[in-house]
Amino acid sequence: MGTFAVQLATASGATVTGVCSTSKVDLVRSIGAHDVIDYTREDIADRPCRYDVVIDTGGDRSVGQLRAALTSTGTIVIVGGEGGGQVLGLSRQLQAIALSPFVRQRLGVVFSSPRRTDLELLAVMLADGRVVPVVDRRFTLDEVPEAIRHLRAGRARGKVVIVV
Repeated sequence: MGTFAVQLATASGATVTGVCSTSKVDLVRSIGAHDVIDYTREDIADRPCRYDVVIDTGGDRSVGQLRAALTSTGTIVIVGGEGGGQVLGLSRQLQAIALSPFVRQRLGVVFSSPRRTDLELLAVMLADGRVVPVVDRRFTLDEVPEAIRHLRAGRARGKVVIVV
């Protein structure tokens, strides 16, 4: 999700700061991020600048930590669940939804709901090269358990593809 978020934001004219592990810094920079924070060495909330939008696809930081990185009227978008955790992996999403009416910042969540017009625009962006899928590794159908272990270990640098 993060590799697409960086490319879509950049293609839309945003100045993007990517947050990733050391092994992914060059990749994130290569797909359009203007600045990259290696979260193993620096916390985004410790930077003096504040961000208008934080899109969190990692699920590691609390809503409070994410809010600390925002401007006073910024927006957090939490994408997807956190792999199990409390309340089916949705504790941060529920917290963001519950807190949002009481703070100036906008705290939201995104769950996939594809729309035809969005998919058509994405197809155009893929065709003209503004968005390029980053494929980490391909696995055969027999290797699906290994692919899942690879994803859970956090080693994937882009998408993992199952070849049928």
